[in-house]
Amino acid sequence: MNNNMKEIHSNTVELLGFYGSDLVHAQSAWTSTSRDLTEEKKSRVGKLLKMLASEGHHTPFEKSSLHFLVTVDQATHIHLLKHRIGVSINGESARYKELKEDKTYLPEDFKVVLSEKASVYGEFSERLAVSKDWYSVLENYTKIGNELYHQCLEDLTPVLGRKRAKESARFFKTFNSQITMDIMFNWRSFYHFQNLRNSEHAQKEVRELAQQMLDLVKNIPDSPFQQTIEAFEL
Repeated sequence: MNNNMKEIHSNTVELLGFYGSDLVHAQSAWTSTSRDLTEEKKSRVGKLLKMLASEGHHTPFEKSSLHFLVTVDQATHIHLLKHRIGVSINGESARYKELKEDKTYLPEDFKVVLSEKASVYGEFSERLAVSKDWYSVLENYTKIGNELYHQCLEDLTPVLGRKRAKESARFFKTFNSQITMDIMFNWRSFYHFQNLRNSEHAQKEVRELAQQMLDLVKNIPDSPFQQTIEAFEL
């Protein structure tokens, strides 16, 4: 890892930008009759959005967009990719570049669980033997994997070529390695994601990410999506 970088072992999310509003959703629905706005129609936006959301008329909600930048572990990356609808995702690739930053996710709740057989890991590495809880076991194990990744890449490059070296050396990267991605939802796809991943049945890491995304949207200045959020009961 670059010594000038601060180690951050949590997943992160940033709202890069957005387009749309409650009124944009309402006007899209009104296209079938008349998009002309009056004060009386504006007063009915909240009621209209609740009707659209509850009765499954979700097409008007595709007219907005929410753009996020996230840094997440590989498991959460997979959750973002699977079962998505109308979501655009682009992320950094270990195939095209060396992952020099060694970004790593470490679950905080591992700290309270002791490693009863920590001494056994001494057979593999003395560095794991000093680990007394599963957080530190994973931390040290990950560091070893990162070192092997960089050394393997260096050794393979002159023999197999830089491209193949980058492709195969990443097999030493652990499942908690993080990548950075930009993700764009329309509101319909954002609701689908929230319904699927911001759930007690979802894995803790992706559930926390979904909640952070929702909190960021709720805190956009002037609350442009407040009535939409209320319509979907988020």
